[in-house]
Amino acid sequence: MFRHIVLLTLEPETPDARRRAIIDALRMLPGSVESIRSYSCGLDARIAEGNADVCAVGDFDDEAGYLHYRDHPAHRRVITELIAPVLASRSAIQYTLD
Repeated sequence: MFRHIVLLTLEPETPDARRRAIIDALRMLPGSVESIRSYSCGLDARIAEGNADVCAVGDFDDEAGYLHYRDHPAHRRVITELIAPVLASRSAIQYTLD
């Protein structure tokens, strides 16, 4: 199993409706990207300073499955249309589950 975790920090002025739209769009990806085996995402609870705003965790059979997701048009569309215009910073990791 291969896991991808991404943390997104959005511009501070990003409206709550836009934040929810990002999560809603991410939650639709498992229905479009067949290589996703498990997918979870959410907004930060805003109880600690300095946290990222959005987290997504995806599991795939292998690296090829992740690469399929990474480059899939539905995923790219969420990034281009919803995330990139309000993105302040991004951090991610991919690793093999033991």
